[in-house]
Amino acid sequence: MSQFANLINGEWLQGASVNKNLNPSDLSDVIGEYAQADAAQTEIAIAAAHAAFPAWSVGSIQARADALDKIGTEILARREELGALLSREEGKTLPEGIGEATRAGNIFKFFAAEALRIRGDKLASVRPGMDVEITREPLGVIGIIAPWNFPLAIPAWKIAPALAYGNTVVFKPAELVPGSGWAIAEIISRSGIPAGVFNLVMGRGSVVGQRFIDDRRVAGISFTGSVATGNHVAQGAIARMAKFQLEMGGKNPMVVLNDADLDVAVTAAVQGAFFSTGQRCTASSRLIVEKGIYPRFIEAAREQLAKVRVGHALQKETHIGPVVDQSQLDQDMSYVAIGRDEGAKLVSGGERISRETDGFFMAPALFADAHNDMRISREEIFGPVAAVIPADNYEHALQLANDTEFGLSSGICTTSLKYATHFKRHAQAGMVMVNTATAGVDYHVPFGGRKGSSYGAREQGTYAAEFYTTVKTSYTQA
Repeated sequence: MSQFANLINGEWLQGASVNKNLNPSDLSDVIGEYAQADAAQTEIAIAAAHAAFPAWSVGSIQARADALDKIGTEILARREELGALLSREEGKTLPEGIGEATRAGNIFKFFAAEALRIRGDKLASVRPGMDVEITREPLGVIGIIAPWNFPLAIPAWKIAPALAYGNTVVFKPAELVPGSGWAIAEIISRSGIPAGVFNLVMGRGSVVGQRFIDDRRVAGISFTGSVATGNHVAQGAIARMAKFQLEMGGKNPMVVLNDADLDVAVTAAVQGAFFSTGQRCTASSRLIVEKGIYPRFIEAAREQLAKVRVGHALQKETHIGPVVDQSQLDQDMSYVAIGRDEGAKLVSGGERISRETDGFFMAPALFADAHNDMRISREEIFGPVAAVIPADNYEHALQLANDTEFGLSSGICTTSLKYATHFKRHAQAGMVMVNTATAGVDYHVPFGGRKGSSYGAREQGTYAAEFYTTVKTSYTQA
């Protein structure tokens, strides 16, 4: 069985223990054994990044750009291989896995160009003879904690800007998907980036992630994951005044108005709620449907779900792959029971299903006649479970859409320019979609939400500079 080591200060080092990486589509398929770092090894990685920062932070921006471009080029050249690895360890379908690998490659190439255009300002002073310059400088060591649901794209959109703006990195991938994180690290290790600038430390969040929180040499922490862990990161970072950004939960609404194109609305709802097994923070888990179209929407959604094939992620006929692991499957199934107990009507799916291989397969669960006070309408499930909530009119639908502690993504299906325009302005979310799924975003524009979904600067695009740099104002007397 293949064993995969941590990358620390340019060397591949075995950990204190190993973690077996299992295929959720076929539990007999062990992808490999991946090193698990302890606190001491994590501190060595942080020290290496800290030592490498002074030279890297003021070094050639062309060298940064060349390295990031080389990384992106290799990821794109190997997108099918990397996509298959992702699908094998996380459970996304193969087209989704290849698509994510493509996105990761494009992200590195985008930030290769951004490394050459780190912007500043030169302003006139209010005082005669004085010059004022505003510049952006790197923070220092960045601790990156990535989730399991996008194991190539999310590490890419954190690592690439961190390096582009002159920071050094210690990266912890999620324990469930170390293969994708290791693959990115292996490509980075051959990019020409000096030893210590990028470090891979695989291991438990309570061990590795906690060292990021506690160690004063870590200047910033970029975290994507659960609300509870995000709150823990925030409390620890605030205690020592470290910079941090959080991407956490979502309970995203998709509003469907009476005038919507039914085929467009149902396709957007089904894809947004259930594809990628619903394991997306942008998934449309609340489908808020105006009463005039409500019966037709329920029936059309049920019919479309009947055609959806759940199966092994690598099989070409599969539309939706398995749930990522037993714990997540248990959580999903518990919410199906909760929905029934709360009085919602289960119109499709909700049961565990068997396939040719032993995996965590679940039929997508669609509830009707839900209301916004139910737990299935308020708590993030993070699986293929969605609730349809009736709305009296547009104003009621908007009120329901905004009645949540989260605010990541929000969507509307309508043929009315009036309502689409009003919704874009008044939806309390960081991202708004019109006549398309709430999940699925471009790599060159900001990603992030409001309220309990996100904290700190946006990720992706030029807005990434807000987190990965600090602003300095300099005055010169002529």
